[in-house]
Amino acid sequence: MAIVNSSLKYALKEWAIAVEALTQGDTIVLLRKGGIRERGFRVEHTQAWLYPTYEHQKPNLLDPKYAASVTEVESGWHPEAVTIQSCAQITEVLPVSKLEQLAALQPYHIWNEQMISDRLKWKPQTPILVLLLRVYRLAQPQTIPFDSAYGGCKSWIALKSEISLDLLDPVLSEAEYLSQTQAIKALISAE
Repeated sequence: MAIVNSSLKYALKEWAIAVEALTQGDTIVLLRKGGIRERGFRVEHTQAWLYPTYEHQKPNLLDPKYAASVTEVESGWHPEAVTIQSCAQITEVLPVSKLEQLAALQPYHIWNEQMISDRLKWKPQTPILVLLLRVYRLAQPQTIPFDSAYGGCKSWIALKSEISLDLLDPVLSEAEYLSQTQAIKALISAE
């Protein structure tokens, strides 16, 4: 799998700590149900920049390994500029409705049991979508000014300017990524 466009303007908003973990290769998993103002999460783009957000990050919802790296901010706060470090190709979207399935995935994501339980209880008829992301790091991160169009509880945004995909390096090798993908899919189907 490879990034196919020469530039990209769409971005997936996610907690900054999750974007960092994805960019460092600590995880390939995002768990999504959608933003508060969305009617559920949909994969609108299979390739997107990873746009770090800070507003709803809560250390008490993270695996202890990540909790200490989060500084909580006031509701409505945003930085004046945002640094885009990486983009992702969403290679798998796996709906999961059982706590046992998500518990089996604990070694593969950054959230704790409370976060998983809370997300399952919110809109219980809607499964959590397990997204598997093949992440690519920019050789030179791009800092862009915050725009009011980027704010709010929504998953997808269109950046004001496209960012070139020319100098990207995969965070994990193809073999490492496929190995993790197969392990995650096996855990989900085993439960």
